[in-house]
Amino acid sequence: MKRTVKASGLKVLLYLVIMGVLLYVVVYMPTPYLIYQPGSAENVKPMITVEKGDPVEEGTFMLTTVSASYANMALLFMSAFNSNAEVVKKEEKLGEQSKEEYAATQVFYMNSSQSLAMEAAYNAAGIDYRIVPDYMFIISVPETSVNKDYFHPGDKLLSVDGKKASDNEELAELMSEKNVGESVEVKLERAGHLVTEQVKLVSIKDDETGAERPGLGVMIATMQKIEPENPDARITFADTNIGGPSAGLMFSLEIYNQLTPGDLTKGYRVAGTGTINKEGTVGPIGGVKHKIVAAHQEGAELFFVPSKNYDEAKAKADSIGTAMKLIPVDKLQDAIQHMNNLPPKE
Repeated sequence: MKRTVKASGLKVLLYLVIMGVLLYVVVYMPTPYLIYQPGSAENVKPMITVEKGDPVEEGTFMLTTVSASYANMALLFMSAFNSNAEVVKKEEKLGEQSKEEYAATQVFYMNSSQSLAMEAAYNAAGIDYRIVPDYMFIISVPETSVNKDYFHPGDKLLSVDGKKASDNEELAELMSEKNVGESVEVKLERAGHLVTEQVKLVSIKDDETGAERPGLGVMIATMQKIEPENPDARITFADTNIGGPSAGLMFSLEIYNQLTPGDLTKGYRVAGTGTINKEGTVGPIGGVKHKIVAAHQEGAELFFVPSKNYDEAKAKADSIGTAMKLIPVDKLQDAIQHMNNLPPKE
């Protein structure tokens, strides 16, 4: 009897070990892959407010996203049966960036996209504006940096030794008063919390001149604000969990719609994608086939697509049999003119 009980106990233990190993392999074991799928098509209007803009909007402008997941074995298996899933190697997308650095880069791209969309819309609407530095943003923290334990990608740099630094020029001026190896106090905002660190300045080599100067040993970018000369045209963006630069065109259309009288949507559900610059030039993006599916699933009737992405977008639209009309554009003005030429939806 004792041998039977002991044998049963060993079987249970072996079963639990096997199940634990399988659970780890299927769910928790990392793989070198990412899975890209259709994301969402989201109404842009709740994300943007123009101080005294025209709020009338019978239709909607929608930005489109791609869903990216770090793949486990279970997701890889399921993706084999999903015609809309795309498996890619992490290194193709992330390069040498960590997850945190990649996420911080996407935040920086989104901020830049919003700023450029504001410039493009102001220019299209004939509104004067100026560019104002807002704050400095930590994008990357090299593993070799002596300060790697004190900075995180995504931190906002608030001050150095009590002095505010809003852009690279102000930071360089502050650093010029210091010496390599000197300790300084930096104040950071991290995930909404104030963090204070003591860090040592390191030697930074200027890529252009070859001269060395003291620095923090991390990659920093300047985030900007766009201020209109007329405060009635001031724009604010709501916080979102969306990253990347590809919503620029749709941001510009929504801003322009609020800045100018009348309803540019004409009552239509309009989706789209594309980067934007201050001159209103629309640039190509990645993942357009996934965005076509996302827009179709949300009932979009029109889809603005960068001309260079049109062939890929058209092939996907044809394969899913959508009635959504694709409009290739090279400029913000192309999209504005197309909407102006449409009759109001009945």
